[in-house]
Amino acid sequence: MKIVVIGGGAWGTALAVNASLKTLAPHGVTLWVRDAAQALSMQQRRENQRYLPGVVLPSMLDINSQALPELLIALRPEDLVILASPMAGLRGLLIQLRGCSAAVAWLCKGFEAGVGPAPGLMGHEIQSQVAAGLRAGVLSGPSFAQEVALGKPTALVAASADATVRDALVLAFHSATLRVYANDDVVGVEVGGAVKNVLAIATGLCDGLQLGLNARAALITRGLAEMTRLGLALGAKAETFMGLSGLGDLVLTATGDLSRNRRVGQALAHGQTLQQAIESLGHVAEGVYSARTVVQRASSLGIAMPIAHCVVDLLDGRVQPSQAVAALMGRDPTAEGI
Repeated sequence: MKIVVIGGGAWGTALAVNASLKTLAPHGVTLWVRDAAQALSMQQRRENQRYLPGVVLPSMLDINSQALPELLIALRPEDLVILASPMAGLRGLLIQLRGCSAAVAWLCKGFEAGVGPAPGLMGHEIQSQVAAGLRAGVLSGPSFAQEVALGKPTALVAASADATVRDALVLAFHSATLRVYANDDVVGVEVGGAVKNVLAIATGLCDGLQLGLNARAALITRGLAEMTRLGLALGAKAETFMGLSGLGDLVLTATGDLSRNRRVGQALAHGQTLQQAIESLGHVAEGVYSARTVVQRASSLGIAMPIAHCVVDLLDGRVQPSQAVAALMGRDPTAEGI
């Protein structure tokens, strides 16, 4: 199997490193980097200094910046293409991949920004719209790029309606340090990956304001209920949200110090502006860009998501951190449930 990872950010690099070090069923792995200067630096230094400093790039990992169509033309049905772009770049890449015979999977988690009043789309919806002929899916789950690159134990979910895509992802990445579970609930996996980023901003705000562990637990639990409500309305399976791409990814992103979305919430709690918080990261925090679309999509379906709604109000500057907390705590009593 040949594996082509498109995107030289932290997560794409980490997966490329992991796959190239696989000792059982080794694969030929190429990491495609759009910026030729960055690719040359990575080739020479064997390190992605910008996005994954301190991680050695294995000698067998090919780093490439040639024209993308030339790289993809030689791929066969048994090969695999991984799209490691932010959500904003997924549509353009899928358009370029029309007609590709290899299995394709994306890593981004979120909703595409909507046009006008129309709510944005999830990855599989974009794919069905612009490249319906692809055998495609998503690789998701609780994972920080740095830990995957360092070979720390991690579990992911390979989701697709096509069994050959699920099988390709398992074959490519399942190893002694990376466990990959197959799942056919693409909607549930994508909703979990998108909404958890928004909820992590709320949890970061909670921790930044030093509201305590009780408040954090309440946010995570009620956030999971919001995620599940939206997922069920979109056709997902309830059990998916109790798995790796639901509860697992939510807990990691909401509590882990490596979480960029959590750090945005903490920065806002400490008085930084949204622009300052984003600039301090140096990486994309998908929750910032997909929060509005999550709420838009929920509203179009009549789904209540009060935590996500407060995050949007906070990001848009309509409320201050303390006011967001007061708004949540001041809601009318209700029965617990989804």
